[in-house]
Amino acid sequence: MTEQEDFINKVKNRFNNIRNHKFYIYTMGCELNENDSEKISGMLTKMGYLETDNKEDADIIIFNTCCVRDNEEDRLFGKIGDIKKIKKDKDVILAIGGCMMQEKAMLQKIKNSYNYVDIIFGTHTMQKLPEYIFRVLEEKVKVKDVIDIDGKIYEGIPIKRKDKYRASVAITYGCNNFCTFCIVPYVRGRERDRNPEKIIDEVKSLAKDGYKEITLLGQNVNSYMNHYNTDKSKFGKINSFATLLDEICKIDGIERVKFLSPHPKDFTDDVIDVIAKNDKVSRLIHMPLQSGNTKVLKEMNRKYTKENYLELIDKMKNKIPNSEFSTDIIVGFPGETEEEFEDTLDVVRKVNFEQIFMFIYSPRQGTVAAKRDDQIPGNIKHIRFNKLKELYESQIDENNKKYIGTKQKILIEGLSKNNKNMFTGRTNTNKVVIFEKKEGLTIGESVAVKITEAHKWFLKGTIL
Repeated sequence: MTEQEDFINKVKNRFNNIRNHKFYIYTMGCELNENDSEKISGMLTKMGYLETDNKEDADIIIFNTCCVRDNEEDRLFGKIGDIKKIKKDKDVILAIGGCMMQEKAMLQKIKNSYNYVDIIFGTHTMQKLPEYIFRVLEEKVKVKDVIDIDGKIYEGIPIKRKDKYRASVAITYGCNNFCTFCIVPYVRGRERDRNPEKIIDEVKSLAKDGYKEITLLGQNVNSYMNHYNTDKSKFGKINSFATLLDEICKIDGIERVKFLSPHPKDFTDDVIDVIAKNDKVSRLIHMPLQSGNTKVLKEMNRKYTKENYLELIDKMKNKIPNSEFSTDIIVGFPGETEEEFEDTLDVVRKVNFEQIFMFIYSPRQGTVAAKRDDQIPGNIKHIRFNKLKELYESQIDENNKKYIGTKQKILIEGLSKNNKNMFTGRTNTNKVVIFEKKEGLTIGESVAVKITEAHKWFLKGTIL
């Protein structure tokens, strides 16, 4: 029995198996944080807690934090303030974890200003949560434990999935890139890869349990095993992201494979070839741009130019049938001129992205970009953001029209929120499709649908 399992049982036995204790998790941030929250949920369920979506009913409340943007901090402080009122009336445990707790300034602020927080844990102490809960329950102490960010990877943490047919699988943690705007390497640490056999075993187990769609996760997911300077042959046949992706596509039962979030510099030819030959890999390929100007990209430490990026897009369009692209773009990076911002708009016009995730630059304490004295005024950043948004939305209708008349394989995700007589699902390029329910079909099945109508944010079709 592991130490974690021992404390899980101690908490469970303390409750005498009476399952009326509840937990509430509030997750901030990216898909990796969502994956971490599923593990937190798994541990709490093993301890005998039941999940609730009402924090006022909970016996333990957990905030899983993100520190990528500054408004997340204000949101967290507001949420913590709400819990203080609950703690006055009820003996509830308040725990805060995630990336934000790896920031020294934030950690100190929580300790100094919010003394009613019972547990603080970092991204590398999450697996010790059962021990912390036991100590708070048994010893009535507060536990505030954040260890070094370059810790080991822990396998076998219980996980409670939110979805029955779609699952995320983390394959690598941390980042070595140190983009000048990004706090992630400072709070998640350097890249550390999971054992490929563990990953394959997890996906096989998910397939056996009926999961159809897998999303591979990492801060820099396609750099998996790229940072090894030694002979990679010692890892066996899975010694790169390309070979891992290819092997996962061979697993029976898995119908669709996605991956987030990649880096353009790691889209090597072998990765492109594996995507091209495997219909299971999503044809919506995420290609974070951040900026379309070569000078700004250099200042961001992105390691590619505008020309490199466009050449890579052209190569992938030529090699991968029906490929479409999504991207991340930051507007208002320090020192960005109007002319440099126009380069970003130029790339958007040329690529015609299927999806764009747009962000207004916000300084993150401790990063190189935050120390610059040529920060862009807020009003200019908002003007540029609106220009980008307007351009993107002007392309949506034309992009959607190309789907009309096509046959699409759709994984049924559930009922439409607006019409319970309609199913909803997504194309292999992540377009939302709604279509009429049909007798005998259930959620989790795949079905062929002909697209008949294109609307701004969804497509409509009929079952073939």
